[in-house]
Amino acid sequence: MESGLERKRGRRKLIIAVILAVLVVVVIAIILAVILSRRDDDFKREFMGRCQKFKGANCRTIWDAFQQAYVNQDPCEVPPEAYDPVIAAAPMESACNTLMFWSKTKDVVHHFTGKKDCFRTVEDSLLGSVLDGLVWCGKKGSNETFTTGCPGWTECEKNPVRSFWNRTSAAFGDSACGDVTVMLNGSLPAPFDERSIFGSIEVKRFTSPKVKALNVVLVTQENFVTNCTNASLQKLKMGLDEGISYGCSEVPDSQLEACASDPEKPCGACW
Repeated sequence: MESGLERKRGRRKLIIAVILAVLVVVVIAIILAVILSRRDDDFKREFMGRCQKFKGANCRTIWDAFQQAYVNQDPCEVPPEAYDPVIAAAPMESACNTLMFWSKTKDVVHHFTGKKDCFRTVEDSLLGSVLDGLVWCGKKGSNETFTTGCPGWTECEKNPVRSFWNRTSAAFGDSACGDVTVMLNGSLPAPFDERSIFGSIEVKRFTSPKVKALNVVLVTQENFVTNCTNASLQKLKMGLDEGISYGCSEVPDSQLEACASDPEKPCGACW
């Protein structure tokens, strides 16, 4: 009798343990779902909040077009053209003589344009401003937007963030007209990199007669290693569409800082 009771008690304990284990798994699954849902909501809230700063923007339509590019997709198989619908929903405005391109000078450029409103970067456009600094991806079989566990910039070529910036930069390059300016890093042995977004995408969209001139601002430090005669810059010059003139100015970053801080000084006088 005692052995039978012990067996029954053992079975009860086993059943209770199994039920508890199942409950723990269910609770964990619910918590994870809530966390992921919050992350999705946080990303959308950030997107919409930034978008709504642009007067007249149809942010709901832009969000829907943006999501179509990557939700329910392998995060390493999102090509740049997947963002064509969102580019169409929020087209780049053509602004002659005011576009500023950059390569490996992002902080310097944005510090300057933040104080001088005579130039616009891709990050000042609606899409660039909305998504600057953000990370996102989707996953096969899910309609969620994920902000963690996404592939890094170099992890795979067709990841959602890289493809977005490639496509947006192409549209930004297409919008260039008149005189165009680019800030390059004079502290590098080769300030013009053909593999960069500027070198591989943006500059290749400059066509004559729409674009009349490319002005290189070579930002230098006190002991700079590069000047305007650099071989990479000569390659940039030679690769321009026929009819686009080229100019280069070596400008110390201290000069840019002083000029940016002087409200009386026009942008053109900074280099």
